[in-house]
Parts: sequence; C-alpha cells; structure tokens
Amino acid sequence: MDDLRVPPGPGASRGLVIPTGELLERFSRSSGPGGQHVNTADSRVQLSLDLATTTALDEPQRTRALQALAARLSGSVLTVAVEENRSQRRNRATARQRLADLLRDAVAPPAPRRPTRPTLGSRRRRLQRERRRAEIKRNRRRPDLD
Repeated sequence: MDDLRVPPGPGASRGLVIPTGELLERFSRSSGPGGQHVNTADSRVQLSLDLATTTALDEPQRTRALQALAARLSGSVLTVAVEENRSQRRNRATARQRLADLLRDAVAPPAPRRPTRPTLGSRRRRLQRERRRAEIKRNRRRPDLD
C-alpha cells in the first residue's frame, strides 16, 4: 500500500502525504448483501490515523484538525469505516479517499465572518425587550406619597 496523498486545499497548499506506517487498517466481515461470499470475506475496512502523533501535519494544522474533528475522534484517533462494496479493494480505496477528504476539510482555516447589519425585526425585538425590562424595574420602585 502506498502513502496516502491528500490533495492541496486551503490550509495545506502543497497537500499532505501520510506515511503508510501511520495508517492502521483493520478488516472484518461486512453486513448486508453478498450471499455466501459475505460469510467468508473480510471486506469491511476500518482505516485509522492518530492525529496527535502523525508527522504529516504541522502544529497549526494539527490543532485545527483536532478541533474540527473532535466529535469523530476517539482520543486523538480518527477512524473511517467503509463496508459499501463487496470488494475489500474497493472499500480500502473508498476509506482512503474519505480519510483524505476529512483531513483536507479539517486543516482548512475557518472562513472569515462577513459582518452583516441587524435585521429590522431583530432591532424591534431588542427595543421591545429593553422597554419590557425598564417597565419591570420601574414597577420595583417605591411608590410616590402623592
């Protein structure tokens, strides 16, 4: 198996190359259709990469990837599982492509926020909340002796 190449994108202008030794592949039996073949072939592929120790990422990329993929990580390990095809070879290629896509998107810096003006409705609601709050505070005052 060759090194995994991540195409260039924002955050990785020259792309990334993940050495084969840092990728962990596990194979197991896949569920779903396949007849008798499904009971004998380990066509499901789990491809894992430890983002904390990989040499493919520099520190800013590592920080962005860990932050962007936090929901998908187990510790600092990113795992992609594929069992779409009956062929192990196709599942391996799909898993590698998915991992590359995830990493390319994860190392990209966040898009800058475009400042927008508050809508008319949001301004009206804010002023209405302020008036309501002022009324509550006015009602807390000591009554006049007049």
